[in-house]
Amino acid sequence: MGGPPWGGARSTLPVKESAPTMQRLLEYAAHHRYLSVLVVVAALAVLIYELRERARGVGAVGPQDAVRMMNQGATLLDVRSASDFAAGHIRGARNLPSDTLTTGVDGIRRLKDRPIIVYCEHGVAATGAMRQLVQQGFSKVVNLRGGLSAWRAEQLPVTRD
Repeated sequence: MGGPPWGGARSTLPVKESAPTMQRLLEYAAHHRYLSVLVVVAALAVLIYELRERARGVGAVGPQDAVRMMNQGATLLDVRSASDFAAGHIRGARNLPSDTLTTGVDGIRRLKDRPIIVYCEHGVAATGAMRQLVQQGFSKVVNLRGGLSAWRAEQLPVTRD
């Protein structure tokens, strides 16, 4: 009883030596050039997309994390226009439109070492404002991911006072 434990017959066929994997890959790439180029381009596109998302997502918090930060003393900075701010904003937020950010930053200079949550309507303008604040020496600046629209989607309160 020299057979395998599962009861099958032992194979007596010679094992064919397979080509090394890298050699087979290069041979495949040579025979399918367009497909190989497409795979490389797709891999690069995914890599670039992921790197951009990570760079954009650095310093971004969701609405629930923003509430936690607010409870710990973070300052909210709304970079939308004054009319948009008057139409509705997060309670306790300060309005500093992004087009006046470089000149109006003196009013918040004392908050340089405190956490600041920057937001706009959808989170795009706030990302640029966040970068400007970091360049001006603000150390704890984050962006509200999705902006005020994400805040509203979570059914969190908005005020007009």
